[in-house]
Amino acid sequence: MVNDTNLRAGRCHCGAVRFEVSLSDGFNSIRRCTCSYCRMRGAVVVIAEMGGMQILEGEEMLTTYRFHTGAAQHFFCSRCGIYTHHQRRSDQRLYAVNVACLNGTSPFDFLEVPVMDGVNHTSDTGKPTRRAGILRFIPAS
Repeated sequence: MVNDTNLRAGRCHCGAVRFEVSLSDGFNSIRRCTCSYCRMRGAVVVIAEMGGMQILEGEEMLTTYRFHTGAAQHFFCSRCGIYTHHQRRSDQRLYAVNVACLNGTSPFDFLEVPVMDGVNHTSDTGKPTRRAGILRFIPAS
């Protein structure tokens, strides 16, 4: 794996699944999505190219979930249930990685997170991906 500033280690909650990921554009690709599944899951993700993700331990502990077209593959730890990453529907050469699984990172580290319109997915509409809004975190003083 390439050793650069975008290289991050991560794991699920129980630690059975451990991975390294090289983020394609650091945290500049941070986002959430409004599709039915992401809306319920509520995860904040960042993007990595397919070759930029390596499962170090616990690959056999991962389970997957697919819905709608079945193109996106969502990965979870079968022990603790934590969503670690998914192969994207719009570009299957990319993974979206749960920032909460990255060591030393929290979704609350980001004051603003762009929210993408997954209800009107580009693969369904043929139109470019549209930003649906911005999720803001305002820390209490």
